[in-house]
Amino acid sequence: MTKTALPTMLSFSAPNLREQIEALPEGTALIGLGTDGRAIAVDLDGECPHVLVCTASGGGSTTVLRSLTAQFLHQGAHALVLDPKRISHLWAKGLPTVTHRGNVAGIHDALVGLGDELARRLDLPDTELATVPRLIVSMDSANNTLRQLTRYWETFRDKDTPHTSPAVTALEAALWNGRAARVNVILDGTPATSVLGAAPHELFGTVILARVSATTWQRLAPLAGPAPKPSEHRGRVHAIQHGEDHETQAIWMTDADVVTWLTDPDETQS
Repeated sequence: MTKTALPTMLSFSAPNLREQIEALPEGTALIGLGTDGRAIAVDLDGECPHVLVCTASGGGSTTVLRSLTAQFLHQGAHALVLDPKRISHLWAKGLPTVTHRGNVAGIHDALVGLGDELARRLDLPDTELATVPRLIVSMDSANNTLRQLTRYWETFRDKDTPHTSPAVTALEAALWNGRAARVNVILDGTPATSVLGAAPHELFGTVILARVSATTWQRLAPLAGPAPKPSEHRGRVHAIQHGEDHETQAIWMTDADVVTWLTDPDETQS
């Protein structure tokens, strides 16, 4: 297959890019452009309905989470944005279909609520479920967040309550049962098997990697061959789907791009 030169940056404002994004079917979002010139996209209704993003510092994981979540919101989804740094996803604050949580107590309560919502959706007949908005759970810095949730639960649980944090249990339930409930997880990190109960490549249909070590690559993308040489280009990622590696220039979408697009689309287009 002929390779083409990737742009050094792929801005949301690039000519015709927004039109290409808006033409995608519901449940599909553009990651970016691949070296063969094709659009590389996430299909939440495909084989596995969740996305794992893992990059070294400065590799663009927050940008990818923001871009993908925004695209699904534009299609009518609702979102639960878990932002433990409290400043990585300020775009999500104030949007009517987004719940933004930053501190560990708020994240804990939001995930427990997610478990209740998942159970409610699973009880709905298919005809009614089809009318319920898709729910995107977007979690930044998952490794640290899951550790914080575990410690938080230990501070007040008593001997008669489960040892595992109910927030972590709810997230795991969303990963295993999300397809049947129109709940999809976009997670940034490398969650331990001991926490979520399965190897990451078994839970996530799309794995997006950038600047990771050979060990991390092998753990998260065992079927995609050896780890490639890290790129210094901002936004350059590797999208792993069906065991195949697609070198991709990811969309650069700023906080302002997202807020304007979701609240005043005519202004974004002008």
